[in-house]
Amino acid sequence: MNCQAEKFTLPEGLSYFNTAYMSPLLKEVRDRGMAGLRKKENPRRYSMDEFFGDVEQLRTTFGRLIHAPAKQIAVIPAVSYGMANAAQNISYKKDGEIICVEEQFPSNYYPWEMAAKSNNQRLKLIKAGLEAQTRVRQWNENILSAIGERTTAVCMPHVHWADGSLFDLKSISQACKQHSAYLIIDGTQSVGALPLYLDEIPFDVLVVGGYKWLLGHYGLGLAYYSSEFNDGSPIEDNWINKENSEDFTGLVNYKDRYKEGAARYSVGEQSNFVHVPMLQAGLEQILEWGLEQIQHYCQRLHQVLIEGLKGTDYQVQLQHQSSSHLTGIRIAEDMNMDLIKQTLDQQDIFVSYRGDAIRVSFYVFNTEQQVLKFVRVLKELYSK
Repeated sequence: MNCQAEKFTLPEGLSYFNTAYMSPLLKEVRDRGMAGLRKKENPRRYSMDEFFGDVEQLRTTFGRLIHAPAKQIAVIPAVSYGMANAAQNISYKKDGEIICVEEQFPSNYYPWEMAAKSNNQRLKLIKAGLEAQTRVRQWNENILSAIGERTTAVCMPHVHWADGSLFDLKSISQACKQHSAYLIIDGTQSVGALPLYLDEIPFDVLVVGGYKWLLGHYGLGLAYYSSEFNDGSPIEDNWINKENSEDFTGLVNYKDRYKEGAARYSVGEQSNFVHVPMLQAGLEQILEWGLEQIQHYCQRLHQVLIEGLKGTDYQVQLQHQSSSHLTGIRIAEDMNMDLIKQTLDQQDIFVSYRGDAIRVSFYVFNTEQQVLKFVRVLKELYSK
């Protein structure tokens, strides 16, 4: 794959290494959003089918991305919403345990903290290893060691949001199946840039915010729920998720039954005529590029970063330790993070900062030249 910068709206001269914060707009995503916005100037243009057809297409396309049936996909407004539906509908073991990893994103922590309190569960936070070179390997081993007969669910990300630490979901999935535990994944920082396929790594729930690696806008995401959830109780009841809701003339003939599959977990007003086509455009482009090709492109950039900072006091997550689209640089104790922030900002290099780590997220609009400039600025700050 070649650089795809011409498809995006980023200004020239900006080295944007921060899709983990928010993706820039694809031009096609922007255009579809503007078309959806303009459509409401004349509401007569909306057909009944548009309340349903575009959403079904979105569910189908996301299903293709993760190799899952469209009927098991729900449209959600946020990760916390998707997790709340999962927490309300799993079967809790008596005196069971819910496993999370330390310092994971709050939207995949708070629902489980509440669920643990409400269902007599112990909430276990699994810590990373202490040694930099073995930190991620030890973290995965600690998670696997924690899974046992009392485990109700393992609720965790695919990669850690702060530094891209890569979790061994294949082994964790196998351990969950062995002990009849749910595997519930926050894929917001991986799905769309890193392959995660249901037929390769079985999971029970996958929740993804749409405004990062799925290239959509803020406020719309997607979730997969296995068939075990098909008779569950959603956290909200809305008209569009009920059986035969396509018949507008019969809406006051109230229904008890939901639509087939995971549709019951979709948010009300899911037929967002701006956000749905934008997210659809993002997914279509991702599928055209291919997840493997996206990750391979990012691996090349990641390797430039690793080689460029070799022998300095900056510690870069290696490719077996983190994903390549999202990785972390840890700084030495005597380094001034405020000075680093100020200098990078002056050089139009945009990254994130999480604790003592510089969070770097590469994508297909970045170039090796941008990474080399980033390396040069960091090295000049603390040249020996």
